Amino acid sequence: MFSGVTGLINRGQKLKGTVVLMRKNVLDINELTSAQSATGIIGGAIGVIGGAIGTTVDTLTAFLGRSVALKLISATSADASGKGKVGKQTFLEGVITSLPTLGAGQSAFDIHFEWDTDMGVPGAFYIENFMQVEFYLVSLTLEDVPNQGTIQFPCNSWVYNSKLYKSDRIFFSNKTYLPGDMPAPLKKYREDELVILRGDGTGERKEHERIYDYDVYNDLGNPDSNARLARPVLGGNTTFPYPRRGRTGRKPTKTDPKSESRSDSVYLPRDEAFGHLKSSDFLTEFNTFEDVRDLYEGGIKLPTNILSDLSPIPLFKELFRTDGEQALKFPVPKIIQVDKSAWMTDEEFAREMIAGLNPHVIKVLKEFPPQSKLDKQLYGDNTSTITKQHVESSLGGVTVEEAISNNKLFILDHHDPLFPYLSKINKTTTKAYATRTVLFLQNDGTLKPVAIELSKPNPQGDNYGPISTVYTPTKQGVDGSIWQLAKAYVVVNDSCFHQLVSHWLNTHAVVEPFVIATNRHLSVVHPIHKLLLPHYRDTMNINALARNVLVNAEGIIESTFLWGGYSLEMSAVVYKDWVLTEQALPNDLLKRGVAVEDSSSPHGVRLLIEDYPYAADGLEIWGAIKSWVEEYVSFYYKSDAAIVQDSELQAFWKELVEVGHGDKKNESWWPRMQTRAELVQTCSTLIWIASALHAAVNFGQYPYGGYILNRPTLSRQFMPEKGSKEYDDLAKNPEKVFLNTITGKKETLTDLTIIEVLSRHASDEQYLGQRGDGDNWTADTAPIEAFKRFGKKLVEIEQKLIQRNNDERLRNRYGPAQMPYTLLYPSSEEGLTFRGIPNSISI
Repeated sequence: MFSGVTGLINRGQKLKGTVVLMRKNVLDINELTSAQSATGIIGGAIGVIGGAIGTTVDTLTAFLGRSVALKLISATSADASGKGKVGKQTFLEGVITSLPTLGAGQSAFDIHFEWDTDMGVPGAFYIENFMQVEFYLVSLTLEDVPNQGTIQFPCNSWVYNSKLYKSDRIFFSNKTYLPGDMPAPLKKYREDELVILRGDGTGERKEHERIYDYDVYNDLGNPDSNARLARPVLGGNTTFPYPRRGRTGRKPTKTDPKSESRSDSVYLPRDEAFGHLKSSDFLTEFNTFEDVRDLYEGGIKLPTNILSDLSPIPLFKELFRTDGEQALKFPVPKIIQVDKSAWMTDEEFAREMIAGLNPHVIKVLKEFPPQSKLDKQLYGDNTSTITKQHVESSLGGVTVEEAISNNKLFILDHHDPLFPYLSKINKTTTKAYATRTVLFLQNDGTLKPVAIELSKPNPQGDNYGPISTVYTPTKQGVDGSIWQLAKAYVVVNDSCFHQLVSHWLNTHAVVEPFVIATNRHLSVVHPIHKLLLPHYRDTMNINALARNVLVNAEGIIESTFLWGGYSLEMSAVVYKDWVLTEQALPNDLLKRGVAVEDSSSPHGVRLLIEDYPYAADGLEIWGAIKSWVEEYVSFYYKSDAAIVQDSELQAFWKELVEVGHGDKKNESWWPRMQTRAELVQTCSTLIWIASALHAAVNFGQYPYGGYILNRPTLSRQFMPEKGSKEYDDLAKNPEKVFLNTITGKKETLTDLTIIEVLSRHASDEQYLGQRGDGDNWTADTAPIEAFKRFGKKLVEIEQKLIQRNNDERLRNRYGPAQMPYTLLYPSSEEGLTFRGIPNSISI
């Protein structure tokens, strides 16, 4: 085939290769058409070449006739300057019609290189794209290389027109080298590539660029549009410290030179882009709980033009498939699939603190009454007003002192982070309390809420301290309705803390500096780059998208969650207490006092709440991750001295600490990165954050929060007080008062629209224990075999977790709602599954 082209090539002593690439439009969301050759293959290659080309023959000729050129670079033979010799320019040839390893939308091309024996062994190659349109280069494979056999070059990168680059694009083979072990002819190429990726820190970034750099969060507001849309700069100051984001270099706003102007598109290094296809009169309030259930059972009527207002993110446009006015119907959330009222029980309320959407906040209670760390000069005495009399009647004959000494009292504390902002929040349309919830661990292993404290500021000023009221469990009458409302105020705070801290700050935001530092200082052939790369997939992209429409001024989070316009700055206040080493699961459990050190336990810690689904399952996953990382690191680093001598690793770590998380650079807890143990623990922690921790706080959003009664995000009025009209209304129609208190209808529809998409797995999700590049990511057999063992271990763990969920003695595994805890099952299918641990923070 294509003999008219390929027959001209002398294939005497040439190296045969296969280039796999993907046209630009394959990854576009829009439906596209492409030219088809007589055999139907060119459509799988490069769509539009050099503009509009009329016929299939013209397209093929243009592509095969000097459109994409490659040059091999030697890893063993140097030129006069000491750099690896560069071979002759060679162009792609015919399309390969049958290659079983091709992925969807990929096409393979033959190529033959002139390569004399004195050129040695190829270790890299240059590629030039002479077309106007970019393409996605998947790989190059060289076959029958003398004394080498097959050499793989995994690429996975966008390649633009060569005129847009100052230097030719270079790709290295899948050999893995520490900096000191790099073949001498390739060292300068390795160093130069990192210089390109770092850029010079100036100018506005362009789409085709691949530059990774840092900036503060100064693009959340839009003060030029309206003064109310101004937001403080997060990062680079002591008031609002924050992790760094990717720099875009957009111009400053006219109103505030410290803030960056906004645009619809946000620069990302091109390879960080998604790699997969991923108000009106009718919005009256809910009147009954049945109205809420209609969202899932019968649907509600919505004019189509409203949908774009509810769902402004382009990624969500396919969520609603309506014509004219049709019923909007959401999937039934798991929390009400079996029992529609189980969410109202105290047991489910408490169970979700250890098996729900925000399962890593609850702490053991070691002092009574609960204390505060707030400055008394500014905020008065914030010691809790919960007394022994409030709780001891619910402790089954146990005193508070006995319960504390036996580690039976726990607290969900949403007081200190919120109280300084209450006066500001309560001046808006939302009404908030700082909350403390005390729980008792019962003999059957379940938690029982025994007291809830709601605190609001003193009208005379914050420095007078809070006005607090304590509520205790009651099931009957108006007091039962009051108790239900008290729990709702707790959940509203927990929902905000989950979304802004547990989910956004502690996973999305803290990981981005690692992505940037890795690409700036660890070469693609560095073993730690190869280890961490799968755990960065799409993270910068989803973060940029979030800054544009989710966490920006009057974005979805500010519009539908209690913290409103103070959301991101409140997360910055919480970041002051962020400690990287405490993000490792065992350390987190120890810090919160829900576990104690125990060398006889499998993971070195023993849970005080034995039936703690998130912690118990998480320790299994943590153990597997750490074992894999230990095996991997020990293969490449034979001593601690090798860690110290690794120039790229040391530069990476120095910049990560001093710039990426620069507002915390002086903290004493940072690992010094001098030993293999420090590297193992740090990499394990990072992988845990990006994979399992994110999965635990993300993929349950719709299963738990899709039913707004269970996870409200707003409170719009204060607790009814005796003698008030609201109290009388509560006695007459408790459902109506409850609904008037929590998230309204419009906000609910927005929330459901967003979290249903965020809770879904993409069709090409890559899960923990998997890699998208198969076995070609490294040429070293031992790490590949270790990774396979890691994957098999995760399969074994999943079976173990399934068995736990089948043990009905473990009541916290399924709870009153009868929904087994599956969020840390490693595997999943596409869609809304309530399970699965992707490698990375991809949504």
